[in-house]
Amino acid sequence: MIAILSAGIAPIVALMSFIYLKDRITEPLPIIVRTFISGTLLVFPIMFIQYAITTEHVSDSSFIESFFQIALFEEFFKWFIFMFLIYNHPEFDNHYDGIVYAVSISLGFASVENILYLLTNGIEYAFLRAFFPVSSHALFGIIMGFYLGKAKMSKQNRKLNIALAFLFPFMLHGTYNFILKSYSQTSSWFYLLIPFMIVLWIVALQRMKAANDSYLNSYENDKETFLL
Repeated sequence: MIAILSAGIAPIVALMSFIYLKDRITEPLPIIVRTFISGTLLVFPIMFIQYAITTEHVSDSSFIESFFQIALFEEFFKWFIFMFLIYNHPEFDNHYDGIVYAVSISLGFASVENILYLLTNGIEYAFLRAFFPVSSHALFGIIMGFYLGKAKMSKQNRKLNIALAFLFPFMLHGTYNFILKSYSQTSSWFYLLIPFMIVLWIVALQRMKAANDSYLNSYENDKETFLL
């Protein structure tokens, strides 16, 4: 049991630490803990909804299941929790903050999901789980947080960026699930998912850099205004 909990939590801690330490102005830990716990609590209502849909045999389509039974619910609820808890919070005051808080919610969700999976299927899946599902949740969170941070820091296209903060993670998550659902019976899923994850990492790291650069640019502009 302790081994499974350790294996389930270790990649969560590593990814959250990486995202947190990249922040040029670190966020208060109590708020991060609060958003993380909120993410963990999302697992149970989402699992109930997904179980009910599966029981009713709404659709046998891999596309419908991947995008609308899994990705839609998971990314919408993560986006909703962010908007409800964080978007108007005074500590959400620079672009990169959106990434920190969105990843915290996403990894909170991923932590419970990961532990439940390892308890059911065994610790031997811990490495693959860390590399694929856990990492993907963090990367979807980075992209969500990037657009929410952009919306918060600029009035230009604010509503569009809030919408994109949901739509991009939803589409990426659905694509990830569709690859697994469609090719899980063959080795093809591995050769499709590896490039997908590499591209996702590249995009996410670029978004992190852009969010941090926007803070530096605003800081330099404020400093110049003060000196004038």
